[in-house]
Amino acid sequence: MNKILKAATCFVAVAVMASCGGNKEQKEASTVKKEAEKVKVQEIKSQRIAKQLELSSTLEGYETMNISPSITGHIEHIYVEVGSRVSKGSMLVRMDQTQLNTTRINLASTKTELDRVTALKASGSISEQIYDQTKAGYDQLVETVRFQEENTFVKAQFSGVISAKNYEDGEMYTGAPILQLCQISRLKAIINIPESYFPLVKQGMKVNVQSDIYPDKNFPATIEIVYPTIDPTSHTFQAKLNIPNPGEKIRPGMYVRASLSLGEIDAIVVPYQTVLKLTGSNDRYVFMADGNTARRVAVTLGQRFDDQIEIIPVVPGDIKEGDRLIVTGQARLVDGSTLEIVE
Repeated sequence: MNKILKAATCFVAVAVMASCGGNKEQKEASTVKKEAEKVKVQEIKSQRIAKQLELSSTLEGYETMNISPSITGHIEHIYVEVGSRVSKGSMLVRMDQTQLNTTRINLASTKTELDRVTALKASGSISEQIYDQTKAGYDQLVETVRFQEENTFVKAQFSGVISAKNYEDGEMYTGAPILQLCQISRLKAIINIPESYFPLVKQGMKVNVQSDIYPDKNFPATIEIVYPTIDPTSHTFQAKLNIPNPGEKIRPGMYVRASLSLGEIDAIVVPYQTVLKLTGSNDRYVFMADGNTARRVAVTLGQRFDDQIEIIPVVPGDIKEGDRLIVTGQARLVDGSTLEIVE
């Protein structure tokens, strides 16, 4: 019995010692701190710069129209081919005339009836109601004939070039556009501008458009519309450019750069190497020092000046004058890293 008691006492003592030892190791482990990353910082100061905004876009015909009549049937004749230049009012397509001819016959008959009813009304032989019904039927047929004429003899609504043809003579028109008409003597482009420039961009401002095909030539353009809303995803707004193209050197579909002079503005300009790129995307960011903690801030790039570049925070107010930008050691950081700031 004594032997059993001694053995149990020894077991409890060993367990207590092991427990104490484990607690001690856990305490020591919990007091180990992650090593701080050594970095250098630079205070953000806004600079006055002559702002030249350069944005890319794709040209479009100022007006583009799908030639799609509102009536179905056989296509009797298409007067143009792809590349044909047409003037406003030129005949493009003649559709099957059966519906139109039937409606014209009904109109002529109704006109005769209306003349008869008008004479009877003048003599007081019929009621006002009968006259009104006959007149309404006639007016309706006049409008139907006008509608069918427009959609049987299809004409160009503006001057331009035929850019697509999807049918041949005699085919059944099924709803897909027969032709596409594109204006190329005047073009347009939609540009996406960072929201921070919204107060500076105005309707009527002049823009220079350049194409790599003509590297030494500028194509003057004008901002025709400044769209009133901001895209909450990209934090940009759109502007429509009106681009005269009298020589027709540039064409719809071309890739171009639009340069917009915004005068002098206050901007955040930082060393180019401080801006990092997210792997697998075109997203850019910098690291700021909030006390001894790293904070990652998404930015878009603006104008470059040699080894300096303008940055614009994606979320307005994320970077302010007086904040500290990490200029050395930023490549090793993640959001929330502990920092040791060195001189």
